[in-house]
Amino acid sequence: MVLYPVMRKFLDKRVVLASASPRRQEILSHAGLRFTVVPSKFKENLSKASFPTPYAYAMETAKQKALEVARRMHQKDLRAPDIVIGADTIVALEGLILEKPVDKTDAYSMLSRLSGKEHSVFTGVAIVQCSSQGGGLDLDVSEFYEETRVRFSQLSEELLWEYIHSGEPLDKAGGYGYGTQALGSVLVEAIHGDFLNVRGFPLNRFCKKLAELYHPPRPEDRPREKQDSIPAVDTFDRLGDSEGAGPGQGGARGDRCRPRAPGREHAKDADCKPSVESVPPTAVLELIDGYKVSKALFTACKMKLLDLLRDEGPLSALDVARKIDATAGPTGRLLDVCVAFGLLDKTERGYSNTPLASLYLLSDGEHSLHSLALHNDNHTWHLYNHLDSIVREGANPHQRALQSTADSPFQESFYQSREKLQFMRAMHGLIKVVARQVATAFDLSGFTSACDLGGSTGALAYELARQYPGLKVTVFDLPEVIEDAEYFQPHGPPTGQVSFVPGHFFRDTLPEADLYIVCRILHDWPDDKVHQLLSRISRSCKPGGGLLLVEMLLDEDKREARSAVVQSLNMAVLFQGRERSLSEYRSLLQAHGFTDVRAVSTGSIADAVLATRA
Repeated sequence: MVLYPVMRKFLDKRVVLASASPRRQEILSHAGLRFTVVPSKFKENLSKASFPTPYAYAMETAKQKALEVARRMHQKDLRAPDIVIGADTIVALEGLILEKPVDKTDAYSMLSRLSGKEHSVFTGVAIVQCSSQGGGLDLDVSEFYEETRVRFSQLSEELLWEYIHSGEPLDKAGGYGYGTQALGSVLVEAIHGDFLNVRGFPLNRFCKKLAELYHPPRPEDRPREKQDSIPAVDTFDRLGDSEGAGPGQGGARGDRCRPRAPGREHAKDADCKPSVESVPPTAVLELIDGYKVSKALFTACKMKLLDLLRDEGPLSALDVARKIDATAGPTGRLLDVCVAFGLLDKTERGYSNTPLASLYLLSDGEHSLHSLALHNDNHTWHLYNHLDSIVREGANPHQRALQSTADSPFQESFYQSREKLQFMRAMHGLIKVVARQVATAFDLSGFTSACDLGGSTGALAYELARQYPGLKVTVFDLPEVIEDAEYFQPHGPPTGQVSFVPGHFFRDTLPEADLYIVCRILHDWPDDKVHQLLSRISRSCKPGGGLLLVEMLLDEDKREARSAVVQSLNMAVLFQGRERSLSEYRSLLQAHGFTDVRAVSTGSIADAVLATRA
């Protein structure tokens, strides 16, 4: 009943638990929380090696579970729940993560390791506050973890197998259950911390987090000594819908997930003088070292290490060095960096690719970003040496670094150079990654013809044709692009749905279509060019026709959607362009005669915006 006062404030809110765990449901129900259970469909296949700590892995898994449910519910009825709770519990022994055993043999292996030892139970919890306004979805993520230390008795073979044959270990992290009715309790010699955390949900810490989120204490109210108990009930009573009390006050944001930025959690303690103990330098050092990680990735791609390990791995560092004619020591260190960041696995047999690398970094993969890495290494990397000049002068660096002219956009320069195919492969990989999500973000079955302006290799056009058999798609791009588009045609017999027409979308007449598509184009151009292109599309688009934009959406404050914020800076470096928020796109489109502007987050590298010609 501890949570009951705050639950009164949630009676008119949709609270969802993104978990099918009966133990978590029981814990929260007994606490007085009213909620709906919507099990997450997130595939728990994150690379454990890419996380610095076990609890970081648990928190990320919990967050992804909750985000998947929030986005799925929003796409289903265009109304997200108010709060989605995600959780993930793992057992860690000496840094090794033990999750649910796959069978009895696996359960025996886990429990044997735990016998007579102390281990940690970590539960990561994500609280996602949702607001859906104007067709967009705003997501504010708060996350935490709880650790409980558990010591097992020395377990006999007889006890181990008797417990395993009971069937209880097979659906529990680490292979054992704990609670008043759990048989696994007889294995436990001592427990230090929240016992409900071992059962799957740290209720005490959850209560504190709710109080922190919905009613942060004033400085004068903060206790002078550390408090381990649940906050007093009256701290919950002032939770309500008053200004500043809930998420989504700023309007639609096009599904922007807003995790707490490193260091920002200390901002509320501004009355306390920061110290290296209270504000560790980890986040700053990671930013300083970030370029080194990128360069390591670029080098691994340039040397085709991932292709080699796909074909011949696992291989030792010495074997890899011999096969690429390199030095063993530095090669091993490069491989170890790739292990640390989740690209490679390392066992006694040697190094091998993780699913992440196999999917995205093989040079010939269907969804390969290998060429994108090489393009960034060869052509984007050095342009950031001019960032201070851009900030000071607002000048396009390509006029100096690439001897480009104002009439020769960066993309056209590459399309007319010997690097054209590499650039096309880079763009092809980017669009392939997000094509299916974009094609299915909205129901486009009402359109019979579409024109993809600047559609390059046709990656999105072919996916639209697959999803909508009655849709004919024209790819409209520069002649030098069209001449090489055949290299990127998908396998199988052509359907006749996709055609390629050469032209310049600023100069030539646009092909007629019911639906115009502009995918990762507008962010390349300054505002005057964006207005010029939208004006041309508006004149060609008939009333009732559609315009589909595919871009990364900024949040309205332009500070939380990190990938989009960085990409917006990148556009300034490359093209004098920028990313925009949903409200900015809505204003742009309405100024050119488009209405009913809606946005859907794809959960990938770009979002989708659909508008209708008035």
